[in-house]
Amino acid sequence: MLIEILCTGDEILTGKTVNTNYSHIARRLADLGFAVGRGVTVGDDREALLAAFREASARADAVIVNGGLGPTVDDLSQEVAAEAAGVDLVLHEEWLERMQEFYTRRSRTMPSNNRKQAMLPSTAEMIDNPIGTACGFAVSIGKARFFFTPGVPREMRRMLDEQVIPRLLAQSGLKGVSRLKRFHTFGIGESRADEMLSGIETLAIDGAVKLGFQAHYPQLETKLAARGLDAADLDRKLGAVEAEVRRRLGSFVIAEDDGTLEGVILSTLGAHNGSLAVAEMFTAGNVAARIAPLDGAERVFREGLVARDLQHLCRTLGVVAEKVEPEAAKAVAAALAKRSGATHALAVLIELDQGADRLEFGGNICIGLAAPGTLLARPARMLGGRDWVRIGATEMALDALRRHLQGLPVDERIDFERR
Repeated sequence: MLIEILCTGDEILTGKTVNTNYSHIARRLADLGFAVGRGVTVGDDREALLAAFREASARADAVIVNGGLGPTVDDLSQEVAAEAAGVDLVLHEEWLERMQEFYTRRSRTMPSNNRKQAMLPSTAEMIDNPIGTACGFAVSIGKARFFFTPGVPREMRRMLDEQVIPRLLAQSGLKGVSRLKRFHTFGIGESRADEMLSGIETLAIDGAVKLGFQAHYPQLETKLAARGLDAADLDRKLGAVEAEVRRRLGSFVIAEDDGTLEGVILSTLGAHNGSLAVAEMFTAGNVAARIAPLDGAERVFREGLVARDLQHLCRTLGVVAEKVEPEAAKAVAAALAKRSGATHALAVLIELDQGADRLEFGGNICIGLAAPGTLLARPARMLGGRDWVRIGATEMALDALRRHLQGLPVDERIDFERR
């Protein structure tokens, strides 16, 4: 089955908004074994949209349209879809009631222009959107089945997984169920992970598991895609491969599936009645920002200190240190633990190179960790520019804490550090 993706919106076409929705849709389809034949972006222009719908309807078996379902005059997807299908645009009473309830629950009055979002082609099948007011729908145009999804990423992603993909599977005639198992790692690049997992697909029963990678610095996502008759069949096919991936990637695995590094840290600290305080240089509070907003962090997170230079941080904590080095990181972490009363204190000290941002620009990083019975430092050096150092130091600090909490070596060398 040939699938096309059509994204709409002037903000996408002009580059003012980065089109992450397309990449997400395309990846999800590829993971399931669907062929994406073409991706098209069209602005908020009626004639251009109509031509794009008609052209896609002559080529593809299915088309996923993203965007253009809002309440404003430049949201044209419903109107143009009705014209391309040769049917009337009609009011969908059920969705209108849903929208009115949506606003009533929030003690607000629904604006009159939101009524536009309940206007659908008369032959359309409604596709539920449980977290927004943009009504998704499916309609046949020419030889293709079109699936219309909202531009809001979290709404689109949920609709794609819960509504669109099951319909695509039914349309394609593919039998059974699919699963995407994901392993998130920090510290290894794509080429190294590929070497570490060489030949692992041969462990899959009937060759039913496909291995893939997605790098997004500083993390790497390793994916196992499989299809089976049912959940039990998937467990049978994936079991040995999953176990071998965990074994080979070892301590570099920071989380699995929808888990996150910060989520693992929070749950581990919470399970042991632990608490956390953080002191950061140059990272702009990114370490604390990863932990503090999480559900349940109010029971764990104690304090976050952010400073741009070491002396300011030291004065705040009553520590004497002249430069970024392991002893300074340990001293800051120990003083922070005492001041905050937290069981665990994390210090992230960074000394940047001088000069213009460039590929060989880098920084010296010292991470200090104070915990019951433990006071340690993890020095490293990273290159690649200011952002690379800032993001890498944030991740390394969190990973050092995770490793300590899980009894793993904190000083294991990673691909991103330089001597």
